[in-house]
Amino acid sequence: MGTNAPPRREPLARGPHEVYFKNLSKQKQKEVMEKNGNNHKLRVCVATCNRADYSKLAPIMFGIKAEPQFFELDVVVLGSHLIDDYGNTYRMIEQDDFDIHTRLHTIVRGEDEAAMVESVGLALVKLPDVLNRLKPDIMIVHGDRFDALALATSAALMNIRILHIEGGEVSGTIDDSIRHAITKLAHYHVCCTRSAEQHLIAMCEDHDRILLAGCPSYDKLLSAKNKDYMSIISMWLGEDVKTRDYIVALQHPVTTDIKHSIKMFELTLDALISFNKRTLVLFPNVDAGSKEMVRVMRKKGIEHHPNFRAVKHVPFDQFIQLVAHAGCMIGNSSCGVREVGAFGTPVINLGTRQTGRETGENVLHVRDADTQDKILHALQLQFGKQYPCSKIYGDGNAVPRILKFLKSIDLKEPLQKKFCFPPVKDNISQDIDHILETQSALAVDLGGTNLRVAIVSMKGEIVKKYTQLNPKTYEDRLALILKMCVEAASEAVNVNCRILGVGISTGGRVNPREGIVLHSTKLIQEWSSVDLRTPISDALHLPVWVDNDGNCAALAERKFGHGKGIENFVTLITGTGIGGGIVHQHELIHGSSFCAAELGHIVVSLDGPECLCGSQGCIEAYASGIALQREAKKLHDDDLLLVEGMSMKEEEIVSAAHLIQAAKLGNTKAESILRTAGTALGLGIVNILHTVNPSLVILSGVLANHYVNAVKDVISRQALSSVKTVDVVVSNLADPALLGAASLVLDYTTRRIY
Repeated sequence: MGTNAPPRREPLARGPHEVYFKNLSKQKQKEVMEKNGNNHKLRVCVATCNRADYSKLAPIMFGIKAEPQFFELDVVVLGSHLIDDYGNTYRMIEQDDFDIHTRLHTIVRGEDEAAMVESVGLALVKLPDVLNRLKPDIMIVHGDRFDALALATSAALMNIRILHIEGGEVSGTIDDSIRHAITKLAHYHVCCTRSAEQHLIAMCEDHDRILLAGCPSYDKLLSAKNKDYMSIISMWLGEDVKTRDYIVALQHPVTTDIKHSIKMFELTLDALISFNKRTLVLFPNVDAGSKEMVRVMRKKGIEHHPNFRAVKHVPFDQFIQLVAHAGCMIGNSSCGVREVGAFGTPVINLGTRQTGRETGENVLHVRDADTQDKILHALQLQFGKQYPCSKIYGDGNAVPRILKFLKSIDLKEPLQKKFCFPPVKDNISQDIDHILETQSALAVDLGGTNLRVAIVSMKGEIVKKYTQLNPKTYEDRLALILKMCVEAASEAVNVNCRILGVGISTGGRVNPREGIVLHSTKLIQEWSSVDLRTPISDALHLPVWVDNDGNCAALAERKFGHGKGIENFVTLITGTGIGGGIVHQHELIHGSSFCAAELGHIVVSLDGPECLCGSQGCIEAYASGIALQREAKKLHDDDLLLVEGMSMKEEEIVSAAHLIQAAKLGNTKAESILRTAGTALGLGIVNILHTVNPSLVILSGVLANHYVNAVKDVISRQALSSVKTVDVVVSNLADPALLGAASLVLDYTTRRIY
């Protein structure tokens, strides 16, 4: 599996509900039943729409059927179960010895977006009569399908309690919207993972009505020990096929991008043909686009190809054995990222249909499956591997938990749902002054010398700026930041600005997700493991964002400068130190440990001068303001700095500015130092060009103008011809650190992802 395998996820842990239901005695269950009235059995309606949801609902149905003293079960079948092209899968419900109370033909054929809408409408027309006859106490609805939305809508409008299975999960396409819509209609929730439970709580669902149970299908998966799996493999794939030497393919259309998903299916089949392994291909589901996918199968002759077996449906018990012993599963079915993990079978998940789902280490994602070679390479990487079994989605005990949860439902409780909204402040009435306020950000720049705070408008105008010397100690520095921010926020009212949040630019390594300075440069003392977000947010009652000053400079260019509209560019700050930021595909790169774009510490010489970071030969050791000041002092100590036209007072500190002035006045030694510094910076930029291949390099900071020509010269001599055409420009932003800190706020609050 290699050293780069993702970390193993934690299995489903016991939550407070599990402990509660373990302690729920039979006496308590009896009390609840008596409370519901005369030992009233809970009348449960389970509605199933397709082969996939039945695999999750069947274990619950068996559990309900096994306890007739507590439950009455009614089964309603609709959707693709009743369509011949999809295998007439209602028969497997009959084979499981369940009495089907009602069959509803609800699918309008056409397999396009309009047909899906019409199918929902048809189900809504037919369901009220069924529910009026059954009068269930509770309806169990599974998942995220359009059929399930019709079920939940009908039950909610007819005042029937809804238990939703698999709420809170995140995947892709329209399914996410449907799943969350059903969550809002449902009264009770059974979720499969801890993350899903937290999502439901974040969606304001009542915690007491959420059960973390695990996936019901896992109860069967983890106990599946069919020793005669070879006969199943032979039946579906042929007598000559060995275990781990075949592929199971199951791919569905992506309803929000049908054209692309059909193209992706075509590429998948081409890759499978090239891979030349026996493959079981299941027909897609009934979603819009499935008809076109079937045409692709027939156009490529999949149904008659010697390496392929194309089927409409495989009974779940047999399907379990087929995926458990496959060399690989490929496609975009939720089964691949959920159930198959129970066996450790390698999975290739294609496209965006399951984006956001929790997966085990057995899943290799090919998010942008845009070439046959990419899919073929994934097959070569995954086929025949064996991964550890995953219990992310369950531990095999979901059904007992769900049955106890059902028994605890008190039918005398009010039917009306209660949402657990977080507390919010009272709304302020709108007036003309509020409307006319300029949306703005408070920007903070923590430099090595100065601490600056500014009010910055949405257009990048610095409305007001405050500057103080940066205190040396942590306590004094934080106190001054708070004082200056409070004063600036108060002043914002007078200049008719509404502050949306606070953005902070600081030197060193920053965790922007938590708002913590992990450790800073030597220029800012006592500034490691500092939580900036919490105290400032608490004091101002505003959201706070924090990032490294180099990253902020890149963000400033992206929003207000040369980087506006550029997909890939790099910014380098040439000041006291050397920093920078990388924007790739319009997004800022932070890296796995928030250390990306430490461009000043690219090594350009193995025996160069010592850098503040402790290494030798870094760009910063040659080209930073500190490095130039060091060289200027050496010249001055040797009486080699001053030339005609220069003078210095006795108490004046030698600086980089003196070196630059000396070079302009013809000091050859000063010129040589600046030339070396420019060459070092240019070599570092050549390394950047060969690594991330940006289309633009922006030099920012007080030294940018002195280096730009040297950098261009080094690129023309040292870079590969393919990157020599890169544009190198000097920033035209007067204050990139403050503008970058402001853009942290302004980008996010205007709904642009940062």
